[in-house]
Amino acid sequence: MKKLRDYEIGIAKLSNKKHTYEFALNDAFFEEFGKEIILGGNLTAQVEMDKSESLLTFHFDIKGTVQLICDRSLDEFEYPVDVQTTFRIRYGEEDAELDNDLWQITPNTQAINIAQHLYDYICLSLPMKKLHPRFVEEDEEEENEQDILIYSSRYDSDKADDDEDDEDDSDPRWDALKNLN
Repeated sequence: MKKLRDYEIGIAKLSNKKHTYEFALNDAFFEEFGKEIILGGNLTAQVEMDKSESLLTFHFDIKGTVQLICDRSLDEFEYPVDVQTTFRIRYGEEDAELDNDLWQITPNTQAINIAQHLYDYICLSLPMKKLHPRFVEEDEEEENEQDILIYSSRYDSDKADDDEDDEDDSDPRWDALKNLN
């Protein structure tokens, strides 16, 4: 975890304005999180932090490629990543995660490590079904074949006229229920 200290931002001594950081996310970064999801990668993360009296707003712009394993063939392949997202931290009485994109920290917090956030945003941008590019076209064709309309609820005016005639031939059980008040 020593390598993740490179992704720490000291906030205590910063003035209230925008600050820009650039981080390299390479194989060493992904090794710290294990290789279950992402084998490696070559990405750059532009992080813009807007500090105010009561709020820190982080704007992440992550671009590059990651190494994944195909779910179908178990071959390794490169997958492009392009993520733009925002994360906010406010000051409060205790450290707490209030929402996925809103945290609360105490005013005496000296630094924030954003490594986990970078990793999470990259993982969230990956597809559920990781397919090698050679299988993507085949998979799209199969999905298009499955897009067959089975039921239509389109209004048909001729049929509506027939329905009006059917009202006279209603079920007497329903007529008895209509009279109940």
